[in-house]
Amino acid sequence: MGIKHAFDPSTLVPVPPDPPEPPLLARGLTRRQFVRTAGVAAGVAAGSGLWGPFLRSAWAKNGGLLPRHLHGGIRPFGPGTQLFHFFLPGPGAEPASITDFDGVVGLAAATGSGTATKGKGEKSSRPFEVDLRFMKGRYIGRDGKEHHGTFGFI
Repeated sequence: MGIKHAFDPSTLVPVPPDPPEPPLLARGLTRRQFVRTAGVAAGVAAGSGLWGPFLRSAWAKNGGLLPRHLHGGIRPFGPGTQLFHFFLPGPGAEPASITDFDGVVGLAAATGSGTATKGKGEKSSRPFEVDLRFMKGRYIGRDGKEHHGTFGFI
């Protein structure tokens, strides 16, 4: 005695598979999708405890918890101006902005364009570039001791 079906399985028609989606970077991202995704990511980061160790370190009375910056860096405003202790993303470039660091580094570099509207409704296209990074792991602080922490860079 077998199970009786209320329908005839021989009448089923196969459904063709969905076409494959293009790779993530080839799909394109509208400004609305970018802003929405960035807002959600910022909310998750703010509520996830990523900021706790950084703020605790930044507000510590003893600056020993703070990490030591990288040697060298870039001068985006020309020779003789402020030195920023990080390197732009690229092949062979150091992604962390902390020296004596052992941990995980995440980096996202996004470029695109937006539309600027002047007072009289005149519109013009403006480029933008965003460099986002996080670092989580062990590092040697300014006090020469080993510490653990999570840091963000925007």
